[in-house]
Amino acid sequence: MKLHASGEDYLEAVLVLQKQKGMVRSVDIARHMDVSKPSVCYAVATLKDGGFLTMDDGFFLHLTNIGREVAEQIYEKHRFFTERLIAAGVDPETAEADACRIEHVISDESFQCLKSAKKTET
Repeated sequence: MKLHASGEDYLEAVLVLQKQKGMVRSVDIARHMDVSKPSVCYAVATLKDGGFLTMDDGFFLHLTNIGREVAEQIYEKHRFFTERLIAAGVDPETAEADACRIEHVISDESFQCLKSAKKTET
């Protein structure tokens, strides 16, 4: 299943919230992403069908192995671009928003090259 940017955002939100809170429910995602509960319900159902998420009997969400892998890749890109933009003088709020857009469109090859270039700078 090919994920769209919104699906990647939902997986990233689950990962971030799990790191912060431990356990995550749909309502937590709605608050975190400032979206409606029906939007989260639809996204969760789609991500469950795609094998990226599971939900237990307590309605807590869990990333599957592939879901975690995708979420961690997106989150790594998000952090990388946010940090680089802030270091370049971009306002942190703008840097966050721009990083969220960049993380979805950059190729893995370009991202790996940028990461390697950053390592050789330091």
